[in-house]
Amino acid sequence: MTRFSLDARKFGSLVLNAGLVVAVFLVVSAFQSRNMLSMDGQVAPPLRGVTLSGEPYDLDNAGTRPALVYFFAPWCKICAASADNLARLRRWRDADEIEILAVALDWATADEVRTYAERHGLTVTVVLGDATIAREWRVQAYPSYYVLDSERRIVRRDVGYSSQAGLWWRAWTVS
Repeated sequence: MTRFSLDARKFGSLVLNAGLVVAVFLVVSAFQSRNMLSMDGQVAPPLRGVTLSGEPYDLDNAGTRPALVYFFAPWCKICAASADNLARLRRWRDADEIEILAVALDWATADEVRTYAERHGLTVTVVLGDATIAREWRVQAYPSYYVLDSERRIVRRDVGYSSQAGLWWRAWTVS
């Protein structure tokens, strides 16, 4: 037997440890998203505001495309880490297939949000959100994500960093 062979006991231990990591991840995710809007077929609240470019925005005008709504704060380090993934997702998924929207919350000035969007190469629509949007969408931590189907029902939700694969998966599951 070689040094690198894996006996049944070691393999069982590896599987058990991997299972524990997955279980802890799922419990933490469920705990973090416990106060978010429900995924029980509920329609998402309206989302209206002004874009970073000064244009009015209404999510209802996105038609029947599914949507990924990403709530962030410009000062949030975790948001900064995942914003580049959001920008890449837009390059991978055509705007005709899915609406990808970034909603700035807890910001001081539009220039602060503009600097954030430029630094991270955001080519998605950026809406300047407010406390009303945060309350209606139950955003209590950053970043928060909601994925909506073509009828604006919430089909996914999450809080915290999302990898490129995680964002791609969220967006792919509703297409």
